[in-house]
Amino acid sequence: MDDELEVTVDGISYKVRELSTEAQNQVTSLQFVDAQIADLSAKLAVYQTARNAYQAALQQLVPRARQ
Repeated sequence: MDDELEVTVDGISYKVRELSTEAQNQVTSLQFVDAQIADLSAKLAVYQTARNAYQAALQQLVPRARQ
């Protein structure tokens, strides 16, 4: 881990290198999960954009309702 990395818990900042090994492992787990959430959020944005494009294309292909 980065020697200058800090983590904030309940409003208090801690240098990760000064935490116990168990606490450092939890920080590593949080970093991993945060990265996975960011990845999933990016994928979701792509899928939502694609869905909107497919829906717009479908709207152009179906017959218009008569009024």
